[in-house]
Amino acid sequence: MTRSAALPRSIHARKGLCALQRLRAFLAVEATAFALAALTHFGVIATGHAHLKAAIAESVIGTVLLGALAWSLLRPAHTRRAALLAQGFALFGTLVGVFTIVVGVGPRTAADVVFHVAIVLVLAKGWIVARRPHG
Repeated sequence: MTRSAALPRSIHARKGLCALQRLRAFLAVEATAFALAALTHFGVIATGHAHLKAAIAESVIGTVLLGALAWSLLRPAHTRRAALLAQGFALFGTLVGVFTIVVGVGPRTAADVVFHVAIVLVLAKGWIVARRPHG
């Protein structure tokens, strides 16, 4: 095989690796964001923002995202599926959080609103990236 014949396969392999890294980066950032939000609502990071139900929901969502990241490292071929499922779950859960803010059940600070808007955008972008054939 000539060097030029091997080049397209090499480029394709790098694209695939970059796609996996991009999806893992999304999962890592999202899991970290939910961990920080949970710690805030548990009263660990800042006082005056404690909200147990929000903290539990954020902990569950963060754990699911972290699990998807771990699974992608153990089974790289399943990275897209893991990212789609975890981010879809997280997006649904976050939209439930948005609903609780709108109806007045959940925490309604400016920080909560900003977090929810930002994380919905990040989750949606991550989910879209995971839907692409090569990330």
